[in-house]
Amino acid sequence: MKTAVIVTTYNRPDALAVVLEGYCGQSDQDFELVVADDGSKEETAEVARQFARRTPFPVTHIWQEDRGFRAAAIRNRAVASTDADYVVFTDGDCVPSRHFVRVHKQLAEPGYFLGSNRVLLSAGLTSHVLGQRLPIHAWSGVDWIQPWFRREVNRLLPLITLPDAPFRKWTPGRWKGIKTCNLSMWRTDLIGVNGLDESYEGWGLEDSDLIIRLLHAGVKHKNARMAATVFHLWHPEQDRGHLQENQKRLNDLLQSTTVRAAVGLDQYGFA
Repeated sequence: MKTAVIVTTYNRPDALAVVLEGYCGQSDQDFELVVADDGSKEETAEVARQFARRTPFPVTHIWQEDRGFRAAAIRNRAVASTDADYVVFTDGDCVPSRHFVRVHKQLAEPGYFLGSNRVLLSAGLTSHVLGQRLPIHAWSGVDWIQPWFRREVNRLLPLITLPDAPFRKWTPGRWKGIKTCNLSMWRTDLIGVNGLDESYEGWGLEDSDLIIRLLHAGVKHKNARMAATVFHLWHPEQDRGHLQENQKRLNDLLQSTTVRAAVGLDQYGFA
């Protein structure tokens, strides 16, 4: 199963470097990595080039002009750049746990998408991780206990690892709480719903829109929590000026049976 990991980023080269280091340390390195760059300056491209020179897997940098928050568009461009069978979405401020890729591949199943969770780091711990280039992707559960006692992470429960089991399919229609910082699916399913809807501009809800349309298309949710965790580096809250408009768009979708994105992958040659 050819797998692509799509890492979305915008002007956080220090965070991206720590994230890419996490992928260099994955227990399964049979994948390609696409840096989906939503208009960053040259420093981000240089980070991607530096890692591409030393990774055992291919690294591609896909860039689009900076015209505000357009995560849906750059993710679609990244999907169009790969012919992988399976796509894992994440963000350039989310450090993968050591077995992140392996678990997404192991839990992948036809007819399902995978949604998993994250551990949130405080501003102070994030600053320390970035300044010291700490290899938190390789930390064990024991290593996280002290930061948790200092309230530098929000929870430890996601670090418990549970195997594939029937409970993972108990909420097949779930869409709330599933985010593109930790999401995977078959590329054919993604193409079937025309990818992400680029009508969503500005922060918020383009990931929920994708999940709802997958559910409308008959693709079910499979829970990858307590298996494939990412560590979310702190950042200031995004500008939510478009959230009301995006919420209305999502509410309309929930009342419909729409499957295909209004503005999606078909722009890039997908029927």
